[in-house]
Amino acid sequence: MSTEQRLLVGFHAVTARLRHQPDSVREIYVDAKRHDPRLRELTALADARGVRVVAVDDVRLAGLAGDARHQGVVARVEAVARPVDLDELLQGLTQPAFLLLLDGVTDPHNLGACMRVADAMGVHAVIVPKDRSAGLSPVVAKVASGAVESIPLIPVTNLARTIEELKTAGIWVLGAAEEGTQSLLATRLEGPLAWALGAEGAGLRRLTRERCDALVRIPMFGQVESLNVSVAAALCLYETRRQREAQGQPVL
Repeated sequence: MSTEQRLLVGFHAVTARLRHQPDSVREIYVDAKRHDPRLRELTALADARGVRVVAVDDVRLAGLAGDARHQGVVARVEAVARPVDLDELLQGLTQPAFLLLLDGVTDPHNLGACMRVADAMGVHAVIVPKDRSAGLSPVVAKVASGAVESIPLIPVTNLARTIEELKTAGIWVLGAAEEGTQSLLATRLEGPLAWALGAEGAGLRRLTRERCDALVRIPMFGQVESLNVSVAAALCLYETRRQREAQGQPVL
């Protein structure tokens, strides 16, 4: 068993790990001043799973959580092995691939929100470049509300090359971009598919845009000119899910 450990913060992230992989939770630290129903429910779940709960003061919790807002709950957990090889993941799929590629999303809050949306929409994996992305952290885990426990985050050395590999594997790669020549609402989203999105403002890098099979714009009907990447991801992934359900092609 791996001895590498990391921290999870917040109720959603800790509860998700307790429910799905309780053996990996070493210890949970909770705010000694909290006695509300939510904390009692978490403590009862930990007791049922045989996980030790330690009441500590806010100074200790803040020291453990760092910049993340801990909500009075921090857990020390073992790093869980997850599939990180893209080829292996694709070969193991029993449904048409549904992937999210994030180009240059360095804000951990945005990465966590994108992972939460991806998990909700049945995406099989989130792919990011190693050198231009926020990595897994307590902040990402908390914002993702448990999604880091259920969806693989796969870092790749070269995102443009990975897109070419996905296309060779028969996966249609769409880039979300303001300069897209076709509207999201008029695009057929069927079969193996991957969405590529960049950070708000910077957008997709040139090489990433050039490798995409098509660039798709999200039609805007108000005065706002751009969307946060997690909001854009939610729209693109939801429309894909909606079309697949309508076609009788479930994602999961």
